[in-house]
Amino acid sequence: MLSIDWKPNKSSDIPVYLQIVSYIKEKIAAGDWPVKSKLPTQRALALAFQVNRSTVVTALEELKAEGLIESTIGSGTIVSNNTWSLLTTNPPPDWMGYVQSGMHLPNMPTIQMINRYEPDPSYTRLGTGELSPKLIPTKQMEEVLIGLRKKMTMLGYSEPKGLLPLRQAISRHLRSRGVEAAPGSILVVSGALQALQLISLGILHRGSAILLEQQSYLYSMPLFQSSGMQLVGVSMDREGIVPEVLSRQKQGHNGALLYTIPAYHNPTGILMTERRRQQVMAVCERERLPVLEDDVYGELWLDEPGPMPLKSRDQNGLVLYMGSLSKTLCPGLRIGWIVGPEPVIERLADVKMQTDYGSSALSQWVAAEWLSSGMYQQHLAQIRIALRDRRERTCQALSRCFGELADWSIPEGGFYIWLRLRQAVSMRTLFSKALAEGILLNPGYIYDQTDSNHLRVSYAYADEEDLEHALFTLSRLVKEMAK
Repeated sequence: MLSIDWKPNKSSDIPVYLQIVSYIKEKIAAGDWPVKSKLPTQRALALAFQVNRSTVVTALEELKAEGLIESTIGSGTIVSNNTWSLLTTNPPPDWMGYVQSGMHLPNMPTIQMINRYEPDPSYTRLGTGELSPKLIPTKQMEEVLIGLRKKMTMLGYSEPKGLLPLRQAISRHLRSRGVEAAPGSILVVSGALQALQLISLGILHRGSAILLEQQSYLYSMPLFQSSGMQLVGVSMDREGIVPEVLSRQKQGHNGALLYTIPAYHNPTGILMTERRRQQVMAVCERERLPVLEDDVYGELWLDEPGPMPLKSRDQNGLVLYMGSLSKTLCPGLRIGWIVGPEPVIERLADVKMQTDYGSSALSQWVAAEWLSSGMYQQHLAQIRIALRDRRERTCQALSRCFGELADWSIPEGGFYIWLRLRQAVSMRTLFSKALAEGILLNPGYIYDQTDSNHLRVSYAYADEEDLEHALFTLSRLVKEMAK
């Protein structure tokens, strides 16, 4: 999807529509918008340029008259494939052909829109899975960096598994999660998402069936599908993934791996109970089904500590365990880890070295200091208090704005409230209408294509005033659409 990082100067003597014409012509001439690339819709262009739709229509008609773009009913507007002579003497490469032949699948359009508008502070990010900038310990981070001046003994490439002092610190830290892991069984990665990528490349073959909760964050990422994997959903109830269904899906699809988020699940917020964890592990042991446990939210309990991870009860090397500092400390560090049997970790480390030659050494030193100094545990205690307060305020705002429109459960931890609208609406239309009001949503269909009732609401990112205003506006839109 083409990006727009410019807005017309409405105080200029040059008419706004001509400024837009000039901008698009420059994009085409520079090759930024290649031949055959599809322009955003008129509505999206008007939103990006912050102008009336009629202004956009006038600009597009001018570009059509010059032969630079063409429109086809049902296909939208594209950069023309036969008009480069108007701009340059030599046509550029067919970049769109390259783009469309790439092996890695693109994000779905809604995810691309979210990624595009999230950096714009004028939008309220109602579903963002990230700590608010106000919760990130910037001052302490500066102090840690200053304190590392005489401790950083190596800033070159790290060894394949990651900086040893960091792996030692992670090993000690994991004992608080009930996980015993020697440094040799730990691989440092650039966040949990890279861990998933390495696993898809390093230990699974094309055509493998990945079992996972239905709904799941993983459905919003085409990572496994790009590697030729099949995603197979397993239904959930209030205790977590249903073991009987897991067993049937394993046998019916010859499942190669179970990917699960048992602690404060993304997007539903469900905490898998102790009883259910025992049942799920029993199924996986009986079926010899490896488990990939994503525990990035596990330390963000708000009322009382949840059950220990699946990995803490793993007696047979069945579980690969993922953790990260992105949700709890600072996403910009890009530091996470995988724990597993050493041959698996060695294989994934080899793939990682082929991919990026190791995570940032500076970030690894910073992470090691946070984990080994005691600062991380102190920070976690403060974050839990802040998130608990944000959760309560968000639930109060939901009661005021959505009490007659939706149902939800109060999560015991993590970031998310899984809001279920009592009356199904077109979520794609709601997303567009909310975007026009300056609100970014995470609709349920990005986690399950058939979902037209749910929204992921995060209490971790938006400020209280912005969040309440966004919820009020959103409730108005829902009421209007339900008429």
